[in-house]
Amino acid sequence: MNWSALQLLLSGVSQYSTAFGRVWLSMVYIFRVLVFVVAAQQVWGDESRGFTCNTAQIGCNNVCYDAIFPVSHIRLWSLQLIFVTCPSLLVTAHVKYREKKNKTYTLTHKGKHYANPGKKRGGLWWTYLVSLIFKILFDTGFVYLLHYFYKDFDMPRLSKCSLDPCPNTVDCFISKPTEKKIFTIFMVVSSLVCSLICVCEFTYLICQRILKCRARRNKRRSREFAGEEEMVPLTELWSNRVDPTVSINNLNNVVEKEGQAQQKNDSKSRNGKVKHT
Repeated sequence: MNWSALQLLLSGVSQYSTAFGRVWLSMVYIFRVLVFVVAAQQVWGDESRGFTCNTAQIGCNNVCYDAIFPVSHIRLWSLQLIFVTCPSLLVTAHVKYREKKNKTYTLTHKGKHYANPGKKRGGLWWTYLVSLIFKILFDTGFVYLLHYFYKDFDMPRLSKCSLDPCPNTVDCFISKPTEKKIFTIFMVVSSLVCSLICVCEFTYLICQRILKCRARRNKRRSREFAGEEEMVPLTELWSNRVDPTVSINNLNNVVEKEGQAQQKNDSKSRNGKVKHT
């Protein structure tokens, strides 16, 4: 398989990714794709040829090999890398769609429909979030499948097989069991680390969106507060304060006294004006 073509496709994803996304891409390229192409394929290259059983019965080796290795590690990891990297192409496709929409929009309107097509806002933010969920599910799912087929990711030096057409229980041996176990554990650990990075990026995006929403809400409240009328002075509020325990009759009396006092003040101001004239 031509992995350089896949790397070329994913190279444009880094400019739309966060810091966590760039670390994830580096992990995939260096610790997974590069190790898979350079070392893992050579280790499992003699997987079937190096498998032997102590019998000359025709077909026994093939049957026992299929029972001990139900799924090839190389093919399983190839599928895993393809499935894990494909969600990143969704982000690139969404950005290309926005750029194309900008071109069609500028033909009939002034300006652009999207000021920055690569900015994670609106639908692109959701696409990026969904791609992270798919990455986590694919990585953890393939690790579970590997654990399901090979218990504890173990590569035993000696395996017993009693399937037909074997004449009896035979001993089967695989080549380089320790080396294969080390590479299996390495690929599993790198998959789990990539899943952890995706979880951190997912949490980072959610927290960033919550903080932005809170900041936007505080700005809206400050604008509403600034647009209201000026507050009444505190001394005026204190002078007009009424005891909540006063009765209705006493409250009416207080109101009448305040009205009479206000009338007296008005009459005095009028008399002062007449004398002045």
